[in-house]
Amino acid sequence: MDNLISLVDWSRLQFAMTAIYHWLFVPLTLGLSVIVAVMETIYLRTKSEKWLSTTKFWMTLLAINFAIGVATGIILEFEFGTNWSNYSWFVGDIFGAPLAIEGILAFFLEATFGAVMFFGWNKVSPRFHLLSTWLTAIGASVSALWILVANAWMQYPTGMEFDPAEMRNVMNDFWALFSGVAVNKFFHAVLSGWALAGVFVIGVSCYFLWRRSNTDFAIRSIKTGGWIGLIGLLLCMWTGDGSAVEVAKTQPMKLAAMEGLYRGEKGQGIVALGVLNPDKRWDNDEPEYLFEITLPKGLAILARHDMEAFVPGITDIIEGIDVSSAGDTINTVGYAERIERGKRAQQALRDFGLAMEAHDKPAMLQARERLANDYAFFGYGYFESPDEAIPPVALTFYSFRVMVMLGSYFLLFYLVVLFLAYKKEGWLTRAHWLQMVAMISVPLMWVCSEAGWMVAEVGRQPWTVQDLLPTVAAISEIPTSSVMVTFWMFAIIFTLLLAAEVSIMIKWVNKGVRRDLNTNIQF
Repeated sequence: MDNLISLVDWSRLQFAMTAIYHWLFVPLTLGLSVIVAVMETIYLRTKSEKWLSTTKFWMTLLAINFAIGVATGIILEFEFGTNWSNYSWFVGDIFGAPLAIEGILAFFLEATFGAVMFFGWNKVSPRFHLLSTWLTAIGASVSALWILVANAWMQYPTGMEFDPAEMRNVMNDFWALFSGVAVNKFFHAVLSGWALAGVFVIGVSCYFLWRRSNTDFAIRSIKTGGWIGLIGLLLCMWTGDGSAVEVAKTQPMKLAAMEGLYRGEKGQGIVALGVLNPDKRWDNDEPEYLFEITLPKGLAILARHDMEAFVPGITDIIEGIDVSSAGDTINTVGYAERIERGKRAQQALRDFGLAMEAHDKPAMLQARERLANDYAFFGYGYFESPDEAIPPVALTFYSFRVMVMLGSYFLLFYLVVLFLAYKKEGWLTRAHWLQMVAMISVPLMWVCSEAGWMVAEVGRQPWTVQDLLPTVAAISEIPTSSVMVTFWMFAIIFTLLLAAEVSIMIKWVNKGVRRDLNTNIQF
């Protein structure tokens, strides 16, 4: 058992490390591809060499980031087969469908038209080149769509049924994959890429202003990136609200962890700032926070869009306590019962297998009925106590606040930068303090983006598939040492790739500082 726990932890750590590195590249590709497409559209309409030069400059940075992102993404997908083979068997018929579509459709768009976009200058007509640029941007978003649909299904499994004869889930409704969870997750993630890329463009452009180089180029870039980034951030906040409602309905334990909430109440407030009490557990009477600033009724509004709504906490959920829309206390399925029913479901599956081997059809039918009655809690059968089904509260709680606070900061950041960019007196070119703030804000935007993913993925632990398959049952039976070796190997490789990307980008930016970007540059 100790070796199993070690294997689970190392497998989770390796996947988390790979995903974190991969997400460093993905949002910049999603957002910068749109910004480049808008810039090229302006160039085609104006026929201005200034806009052609601006487009080519940012397109080069896009190409550098795009190549590194593909490399990390391929490794991430292979880990499903190498480290998580039980997961792949259990849900492969469903999870594999969107990944296959992504490979066939999205990669085709990105590979084919991306090649034309990066290398097709003076080889195809300007209109076809612009079409290729837009199709590359669309292809990147389509790729994200199918990946996020698959991820959303893990958070909220729908459109499938369990086949005990095959001991795996099979799809029975493809369109059910596009649940409210999936739709909100897709738009939230893609639009966050627009917001991130906008900050990246502003930060790099402010470096030009700080070096007193290519002022016109920098202002053009700031205006374009700033508007796309601001639109992306505002829509991202809107879809974030929709995501909170979906989480409240489908993953109440995650929402409770996001708030560090153990006992809920009607008209539940939200903690704007707070410090969790490390001694607090779901089964003791310790206070939840050492310090807190609470906004009255905030969580009720966020989760239910109802100022008087009851939002259950961790202890409420474990005990099976909720409140109806009429305000009446009702009992849902508590975790002790979920564990019991999960074990019954697993025993029914074993009985079905024995009956199938004996060709006892009446026993098979009886076992199948027992399994169907309790299958919704199948995954809880792997636990011995409710403690095992509680996500890491502190990491989820603080990650959520980092995301929200930085998101609020960037809203103000966009408004100030765009306001100053349009001042005719050239305030932005003289505001050296703001130029420095903009450059520092670039890595902060990545912190905000990664914090959002930590909320989504850490908050649903210990599940690979919500309520059906915990991580302890999803791993491959391989030596722990193999996972440890590949963890450090990937960590070194990804770090080198990241260092290479940053180094190449810095060299390209400094090259732009030393030349005139108002004329056509060679790609």
